[in-house]
Amino acid sequence: MRVPLSWLRQYVDVPADATAEDVLAALVSVGFEEEDVHRFELQGPIVVGEVLDFVEEPQSNGKTIRWCHVQVAPDGETAADGGPAVHGVVCGARNFFVGDKVVVTLPGSVLPGPFPIAARKTYGHVSDGMIASAKELGLGSEHSGILRLVELGVDAPVGTDAVALLGLDDVAIDINVTPDRGYALSIRGVAREYSHATGAEFRDPAARYASDDLAPGSGFPIAVDDEHPIRGRVGASEFVVRVVRDVDPTKPTPPWMVARLGLAGIRSLGILIDITNYVMLELGNPIHGYDLDKLQGGITVRRAHAGEKLETLDGQLRTLNAEDLLITDDSGPIGLAGVMGGGTTEMSDATRNVLIEAAIFDTVSIARTARRHKLPSEASRRFERGVDPAIPFVAARRVADLMVEYAGGTLDPAYGGALLAEIERTTIGLPAGFVSGLIGVDYAAEQIAGALRLIGCDVTTTSDGWTVVSPTWRPDLTDKWTLAEEVARIEGYDQIPSVLPLPPSGRGLTPAQQGRRRVANALAAAGFVETPSFPFTTEEQNDLHGSASGGHLPSIRLANPLDGQAPFLRRSLVPGLLQVAHRNVSRGFTDLALFETGSVFLPEPGVAYGTSFIPPLAVRPDAATLAELDASIPPQRRHVAVLLAGNLVAKQPGQPAVAAELADALDAVRTIAAAAGVSVVVEQGERAALHPGRTGVLSVDGAEVGYVGELLPAVAEASDLPGRVIVAELDLDLVLSLSGERVVASSLSGFPAATQDVSLVVGADVPAAEVRDALAEGSGDLLESLRLVDDYRGQGLLDGTKSLTFALRFRAPDRTLTAAEASEAKLAGVALAAERFGASLRE
Repeated sequence: MRVPLSWLRQYVDVPADATAEDVLAALVSVGFEEEDVHRFELQGPIVVGEVLDFVEEPQSNGKTIRWCHVQVAPDGETAADGGPAVHGVVCGARNFFVGDKVVVTLPGSVLPGPFPIAARKTYGHVSDGMIASAKELGLGSEHSGILRLVELGVDAPVGTDAVALLGLDDVAIDINVTPDRGYALSIRGVAREYSHATGAEFRDPAARYASDDLAPGSGFPIAVDDEHPIRGRVGASEFVVRVVRDVDPTKPTPPWMVARLGLAGIRSLGILIDITNYVMLELGNPIHGYDLDKLQGGITVRRAHAGEKLETLDGQLRTLNAEDLLITDDSGPIGLAGVMGGGTTEMSDATRNVLIEAAIFDTVSIARTARRHKLPSEASRRFERGVDPAIPFVAARRVADLMVEYAGGTLDPAYGGALLAEIERTTIGLPAGFVSGLIGVDYAAEQIAGALRLIGCDVTTTSDGWTVVSPTWRPDLTDKWTLAEEVARIEGYDQIPSVLPLPPSGRGLTPAQQGRRRVANALAAAGFVETPSFPFTTEEQNDLHGSASGGHLPSIRLANPLDGQAPFLRRSLVPGLLQVAHRNVSRGFTDLALFETGSVFLPEPGVAYGTSFIPPLAVRPDAATLAELDASIPPQRRHVAVLLAGNLVAKQPGQPAVAAELADALDAVRTIAAAAGVSVVVEQGERAALHPGRTGVLSVDGAEVGYVGELLPAVAEASDLPGRVIVAELDLDLVLSLSGERVVASSLSGFPAATQDVSLVVGADVPAAEVRDALAEGSGDLLESLRLVDDYRGQGLLDGTKSLTFALRFRAPDRTLTAAEASEAKLAGVALAAERFGASLRE
């Protein structure tokens, strides 16, 4: 919210020597955030001048210039730039006349741009300054001609400082207004808050009218026909109108109003629209003006019908939604209520009679309409935060009076109307001791009651505390907690001590959170880089990576995707890793070891997810509503996935590059398993996106938990990834659930180990993991470790067989093992493998 200081001073006593920074500091003390300071970018001597004479001189380029003599100081006095009282100026505009008072920028001045002014030779003359247009001064966008003071209704002696005369010496502060404090989107609200911060006297601009003056007349038909209220609340609770006749829309907007609007961030659009914008900024109630002669019949506020369209003031033809709240007449929609008016009834230079509207619309309805049509406006910004329901009468009358004063109109007392709902003021019980207990400051009872009365509450003392009635402009005050916040704000946040809370004992991360953190830390320690990605992908990627079959799979489509090309929730983490890898390779980073932990969305076939039911706001849903919402969400599992591409070891002196291989992905899987506290078994398998023969299915205790393998070359190429790409993905939730109780490591034995090797010949189709398990089981408790070191197939073996070589290590906790004991244990394992798979020792 931009607040010109001259405007603020009308309603609160700001010291004359207070700077913009001083005012910002005061507002920061009551909870606002400082944004910026805005000024007109004007410097140097800029004065009122009078055109004494001019000569039109055609030029060879086809342009005609005027060589003017302009008096910029009284006779006999020196001009503000130190030069003579009469300056010669070259001007290209032709809309001024002899005797006109104009704004002259003398040498040494600087206009917005910055555009410094100096005496310069042009068109055969020395132009000693410049006669300025409104745009050049920053007063508007009109650049068609010179700014004539007579057109502004302004007169002043020659040599007068034009900057002060036109209000261009004003300055505006810019503060951030949070969504719960919509009342501060007005000069009225900010002036009140400055009064709270400094104790300065506040003069409410709404108090300029007596209540008897605000009663509307009758004669203009208004109706509300809201068949589909949101949250049970009708879209319009108040609708006040006034009629001003015989206005002159061509009259100039007073320069002080143009300057204030410009500093507030709103450009001047003509006297009628400027007045409505001015009152909106002053009182916080958005105002809309209609060309009364273009209206057909009365006004009805209703929801849109299917297929209805409306051309809004920005020239866009919009298809309306059944939830949109409309302003209509007998011709159909003429405006999006609280958001933007329609083009058919807008005010123009031909307008002679104006219907003024000041209303109160439902906050949720306006917010949804503005977002649905991507049409944020100054009006919707205020309505969706809440407008003071006591202000529409004042705002409508204030606009009417300004139109009478500056547009030459006449207020028609016979035409006025209002639809009124009873103004609700929230009554809140505030127990004694609650504020001090919540904030941590020992406030006296007088401080609490005084702070609440200061912000406009009615406070009544009771036996156990206070009964507080909130003011009409504070819809955010709904309970005792919001009242406590106001007390803390008014009394000063600097009064709240800084005390670190003590954590409750016995709390911390859940076992699942600890497990996920261990896995992520282990992968990071192993050299992988975590790369979180968006959970959105395409249906084709879900079908390819979401299951072993690769057929069409159910996927959840988003109603409002961030990217229209990726509107589905992911079933796998691999597509996101591929996108990250593609982005890195395109920027020259080709050696990649990536991982991600995140949720995947696995809808069950035949189950419809999502719901059109939206629970009411500001009300805690009951158990049935929460259950319905939970049922509308597909099952979500947390997965972990890794991706390897390029070289695992970079080329260096004495060391050739080592490319990442499937074995490295298996090491990553073992790292995950060790961090989770499980043992993973790898068996050959198939996946749609992975290379046949280079794909492994991962299982824990017989339950499949994921897969590992090399991407098909075509799949890698589709992602523009050169060379081999190896991936692995595990259901991390399932892995952690299978980990059971974590085992405390036993003491290390001080006795030496006995090592043995054994080569077993088995059928080529027998999984090595199963042979390994049989060998380990048969070897008994003395076996400390067992690993596969060779898989041989070829000369010296029968067709259809293979030789598996295992390295075994035996150790006893209480003695040194003999070679015979180790051999006996090994042969027991060989015997079990022979029993199960027909394994034989290789000769």
